[in-house]
Amino acid sequence: MDSHNHPARGLFTRLYAWGGLSGPVALLLLIGFLLVPLLPGTFWTQVGTEILILGLFAMSFNLIFGYMGQISFGHAAFFGLGAYATAMLFRKFSGGTGDIETWQFLVSLLVGPPVAALGGFLVGLFVVRLTGIYFAILTLAFGELLFFIVFSWYSFTGGDDGIQRLLPPPLLRDDTVYYYFTLIIVVAATLVMWRITRSPFGYVMRSLRENQLRTRFLGINVRRYMHVNFVIAAAFAGVAGALWGPFTRSVGPLLLGWQESGIAVFMTLIGGAGFFSGPFVGSIIYTFLHAYVTGFTAYWPLTIGIIIMIIVLFAPGGVLGLLDAKLSARMQGRARSAQALPGGAATPAGQREGGD
Repeated sequence: MDSHNHPARGLFTRLYAWGGLSGPVALLLLIGFLLVPLLPGTFWTQVGTEILILGLFAMSFNLIFGYMGQISFGHAAFFGLGAYATAMLFRKFSGGTGDIETWQFLVSLLVGPPVAALGGFLVGLFVVRLTGIYFAILTLAFGELLFFIVFSWYSFTGGDDGIQRLLPPPLLRDDTVYYYFTLIIVVAATLVMWRITRSPFGYVMRSLRENQLRTRFLGINVRRYMHVNFVIAAAFAGVAGALWGPFTRSVGPLLLGWQESGIAVFMTLIGGAGFFSGPFVGSIIYTFLHAYVTGFTAYWPLTIGIIIMIIVLFAPGGVLGLLDAKLSARMQGRARSAQALPGGAATPAGQREGGD
């Protein structure tokens, strides 16, 4: 069979032509995540859970970076706030024994997002007054401030010891069960984020990303929209943080540090900030590389530094950006070939919506 007429390739091409890479990539990711527990052993299930949680964290960061056009170096503060809020209520319910009922566990998870959103609201009051590098530095300053508070407040947060023995209820202690539980929450949160980015609010964010001055001339309150988006991103980071503690069985102040914020930045750059599914693709690549490289060498920072340098220099749009460029060129070539043939019909590439 001619490879150009392969039915699977034709379906992917049609989906790409009408909706960009986001739809097909999201579908492939969902199918892959559903099949992860079928792999032998529990290692891949645990890695898959980490990918899901960190992928959600990176996607919340991309609401600020990829859609609003600002970069936050302190986004992990909200990830950590969500994790600590859940862990502290978790400890209250369990009395330090680690045993907790299912309903208590669910209530503990529900506390994380609003606490993170509250933190985002307070921090956002200050940071949305600035843009560019000043926005980035101020988010870093607030992130380090929250890190120092959590690190130093031993009587309340446990200080650098963190909070331990965060065992899920017996129903969710199996790796596969907790994996699917995490998958359900992450898929639900991702659908909500997708709906937000496709709403009028999401298109205002794109307008802010492209040109804030022109957006302000349209009568839009730029600062208010930035603040709302900042709070939404913080809330979704809190969802990821709430899932992280029971997964790792503990939380520590480093979850609020700038290193953790860097992970979200790296994942987004690797996958592609201009694509809704980009942070998840970056999470897969980053987490698998981390699990593989650290098994052979201690020079993981050097490895990820080289990878980021290559991405920035040769594929600034990330992996999906590189794939999108190649597919666009191939489709345009087919369209020109079809137009050159008698009776040929061009692929409606001009109707494709775009990466995000």
